[in-house]
Amino acid sequence: MTTSPESQVIAERQLCGLVNGLAQRIAEHVRERAATLGLTASQATALREMSGPMTMRELAERMSCEPSNTTFVVDKLEKQRLVERHPHPTDRRAKHLVLTAEGTALRERLLELLAVDSPLSGLTPEDQRVLHGLLEQAVTRR
Repeated sequence: MTTSPESQVIAERQLCGLVNGLAQRIAEHVRERAATLGLTASQATALREMSGPMTMRELAERMSCEPSNTTFVVDKLEKQRLVERHPHPTDRRAKHLVLTAEGTALRERLLELLAVDSPLSGLTPEDQRVLHGLLEQAVTRR
């Protein structure tokens, strides 16, 4: 049984709509949780992604945005004393972004808040692993 080109287009359109809808729900969830901590969604995303020291470029990749946007976000976090720039241990042209003690505590609180009623919390851990694998396959396929 073959699939007609039109039915394939419809299926892809529906799937794109679902993925987009999920992305919107996740973005809304992050915005709401961030606001309770006095953060913007971009600041919350940066804190969420800072699992350890990293360069601005690494953070930009994790945030899926341009390094110039990341610089703006990190500047704000630095003014709030949540992030510091340290010399990179092996590349003197780069800086390592490091969470302060206050930044680490706020990140932990943020992660707790993001886990509550997450758009993905209705999926079992196995469902989440399967979804992760399928999305990774779709994103990395060339």
